[in-house]
Amino acid sequence: MSESDTIELFNNPRPERNYRIAIRCPEFTSVCPKTGQPDFGEILIEYCPDRHCIELKSLKFYLQGYRNKGIFYEALTNDVLDDLSGACKPRWMKVTARFTPRGGITTDVVAEYNAQS
Repeated sequence: MSESDTIELFNNPRPERNYRIAIRCPEFTSVCPKTGQPDFGEILIEYCPDRHCIELKSLKFYLQGYRNKGIFYEALTNDVLDDLSGACKPRWMKVTARFTPRGGITTDVVAEYNAQS
């Protein structure tokens, strides 16, 4: 994650409670590193915050940073999970990347983080 991709946070208004936040990013784009063609998909971020929550405007700019980046789906999903869980230190987080069909094949990649692990 570069300096311009900093994820901003805000204090969890109810840190004593377990609750789930789900964020959909239905217009995600990146680039296939093999073909240079654009990849289109949806990123779903689900998490149980601990002390901090993710600020959405900074998340939008962070995800837009992938727009011209050549990266495989598997690396992308795990990088997003690492960056977001590293920033906000949630109790639990799951990132699901669902990509539109390419050559008649769809791909979903799911990565999870647990603070207890």
